[in-house]
Amino acid sequence: MALRLSLVAVLLLLSAASTTTTTAAPALAKSGCPDKCGNLTIPYPFGMEEGCYLRKEFSINCSNTTQPPTAYFAKDSNIVVTNISLDEGEVRILNFIASDCYEAPGNTTSGFFSEITLNLPYTISDTKNRFIVVGCDTYAFLRGYRVEEGDQFSTGCMSICNSLDSVDKNSCSGVGCCQTNTPSGLYNTRVTVNSFYNYSDVWKFNPCSYAFIAEQGQFNFSPASFEQLNGTDQVPIVLNWAIGNDNDPCDEAQKREDFACKAHSKCVNRPINGSIGYLCQCLPGYEGNPYHPDGCQDIDECEVPNLCQHGKCLNSQGNYSCSCHKGYKHDGMNDKICIKKVSKMEVLLIVSLGVSVGFLVSFIGIAWLWWANKKRQFIKLKKKYFKENGGLLLQQQLASHGGTIDTTKIFSAEELQKATNNYHESRVLGKGGYGIVYKGILPDNQVIAIKKSKVCAGSQSEQFVNEVIILSQINHRNVVKLLGCCLETEVPILVYEFISHGTLHEHIHKKRSSLAFELRMKIAAEAAGALAHLHSSISTPIIHRDVKAANILLDNKYTAKVSDFGASRLVSSGEAGIQTVVLGTIGYLDPEYLHSNQLTEKSDVYSFGVLLAELLTSKVAVSKDKFLASIFVASMETDCLNQVLDDEIVNEGNIEMVKYVAKLARRCLRVKGEERPTMREVAMELGGMIMTKHPWGSADHYFPEETEHLLGSPNTSKDYFVNIDGGGGPGTATGSSMQIDMSMSSYADGR
Repeated sequence: MALRLSLVAVLLLLSAASTTTTTAAPALAKSGCPDKCGNLTIPYPFGMEEGCYLRKEFSINCSNTTQPPTAYFAKDSNIVVTNISLDEGEVRILNFIASDCYEAPGNTTSGFFSEITLNLPYTISDTKNRFIVVGCDTYAFLRGYRVEEGDQFSTGCMSICNSLDSVDKNSCSGVGCCQTNTPSGLYNTRVTVNSFYNYSDVWKFNPCSYAFIAEQGQFNFSPASFEQLNGTDQVPIVLNWAIGNDNDPCDEAQKREDFACKAHSKCVNRPINGSIGYLCQCLPGYEGNPYHPDGCQDIDECEVPNLCQHGKCLNSQGNYSCSCHKGYKHDGMNDKICIKKVSKMEVLLIVSLGVSVGFLVSFIGIAWLWWANKKRQFIKLKKKYFKENGGLLLQQQLASHGGTIDTTKIFSAEELQKATNNYHESRVLGKGGYGIVYKGILPDNQVIAIKKSKVCAGSQSEQFVNEVIILSQINHRNVVKLLGCCLETEVPILVYEFISHGTLHEHIHKKRSSLAFELRMKIAAEAAGALAHLHSSISTPIIHRDVKAANILLDNKYTAKVSDFGASRLVSSGEAGIQTVVLGTIGYLDPEYLHSNQLTEKSDVYSFGVLLAELLTSKVAVSKDKFLASIFVASMETDCLNQVLDDEIVNEGNIEMVKYVAKLARRCLRVKGEERPTMREVAMELGGMIMTKHPWGSADHYFPEETEHLLGSPNTSKDYFVNIDGGGGPGTATGSSMQIDMSMSSYADGR
């Protein structure tokens, strides 16, 4: 016990010795009031006697039972005060250490918690203190109340080690010692410390654990800390204090008669999180105690040696000036600096300098003219690209439709640069072999997806314009809408609507959300309806050529949106197929198309069959050179379908429907395209199954949370329907087919 008292005395002496260094200005007590408690200076608004402190919460009790005397908060408090700072608004106190000790059999010998109960405006400093735990089988909690919330807040850390040799040397980093920040705004706290295994494995060298809040720099951990803490009761911590309890203190306090800031001082709001009240600070040129009735006192700056070089120092209230000696003058409007008067030679030098500056200005002017010329060349280049990319033709085509394509817009390059923050990396939604998709925000806060291709597709301008016209007229609720394009760049840029909820691939394989079987079938039916619309409900059919889960986007209502027309091809009326280079994604490719290079609508049907198998099994299309399509078909042929189905979505209530969908998927996966159903037949079968078996509603039935539809008003009907023909008229355009590349590898937030 004598050792503990001696450590406390040492801390008191150290704190008192540091008072002069932590207080920038001398602290003054109220007239007629004592200002010392032992070695501690007690500045006003603090005081030790009635009438010597500003308010009751600033009362200090000076006890003479120790030598030197000890200062406490209030009369009955056991909180020792070791330092008071007016400038920082801080008080240093001694805080008790929480401990937990065991004997060899694992029985508790002693255990103490540490508690600090403060009244506002005192809070525990979150910038000057740390919560520290020492032990090898230890976890501890810091619980308290915060000013702004008023409810309980908890934090903590744990420390584990096997022996003293394994303890981090001179580092409190988790092995033998752990530490964490203290939350801001705490005014009442309790620290408790506990053991995981009653110290049964570490008792011989660590029978006790300790936890405490301590001022940063006052505790340095080492293997010797276990023994040192056994003889220590308290450690210093720092409290914040202020005047008053207002949330916007200065504005309110200055209107009241009890405003604490006196003459030549200013009011400062507490800059610390969670603190309330205000502080007072002396104005520049003044020093002393801003709370003292006499206020701050003028600083005689002229006492500083050689303050005015080449002049005489003249002191004034809160300021000073210099009276310059003969041959010197003030530096412009600054009466504190005296400079030598300028001679004729110096004037000549100034003129020379002016000429040099003139040359510099001329150089800058020439550089500006060069830049302006470059800008004009850049504008000409944009016009060239606009013309080469069919901009004039597209404008004529849009005008010839009589405004029916009212959603199609030709964007300028500057609009898209501004929308993407100059194509900043943080706006990237996905990257692929064809290019990059960025998230853009237009001035009206409309969110869009901007596809910037890496290389030119090599297509003629007429083909590009025709395809833009056709895609812009696809008005189907389950197809991502083409909003417009930009033709002022070397490679045309396409602008699509932004879909916020990611891809179907992310939801199935990355578990972005759990999709029930019924919701999966709803998504499949919507995607099938969109593909059927592309195949058979527009004047110039479109073969998607890259149907896969990553190209099915989901909005906030889990409505399917078919996207990524980078590999798509237009099919002239009457053509059964197209002889073309094989493009697509491994695992989804039609084997007949792969061997013959003959692209048909049935190629999309095969890819959709793989998608159905993905929805039923939750397995990727290809893994370790094993194709899901082959595995799925083989499982059905050997009557082992149950072995590949996803158990999380299949149950007794839907097993028959699962088998029905599996048979449909198997038909889509037939090797010969002529034996596969058409997408219209697939869409009608899925839609019919939904209508007859389950009267499902919208995605809100499974995900009822209220969300804002980013792309306009969604369909709010509770009767499910599969839209094959879409919401608008069929597209009409002529000309050869071409590719528009929109293949992406991943999407962070949707497109």
